[in-house]
Amino acid sequence: MATKSFKDLIVWQKSRDLAVETYILTGHFPQSELYGLTSQMRRAAISISSNIAESYHRFHAKEKKQFLAIAFASGAELESQIEISKILFPKIDYARAEILLSEAMRILNTFLK
Repeated sequence: MATKSFKDLIVWQKSRDLAVETYILTGHFPQSELYGLTSQMRRAAISISSNIAESYHRFHAKEKKQFLAIAFASGAELESQIEISKILFPKIDYARAEILLSEAMRILNTFLK
């Protein structure tokens, strides 16, 4: 079955859910982090799904791969930020975000190979 929209892609769905989870997660951070980790993590999470969507609407394979690579790099950025957050705010449950990120990164890595 052919996909009609980027919204049909499992990797986009997982990255969308990751973005929502990141907003929920960072909502538990102190207000003092609003312009620090909160902002950075939210932008990185949104970047993943946005670049997957943009790659879907590119016509050339090289362009598609470029946007998927950007999504993958944003995932790495978010992974680093989660690790830092776990040290700073250890009482928050990061499990769902980590699972969604891992799944999205695995799929993106497969696409990029």
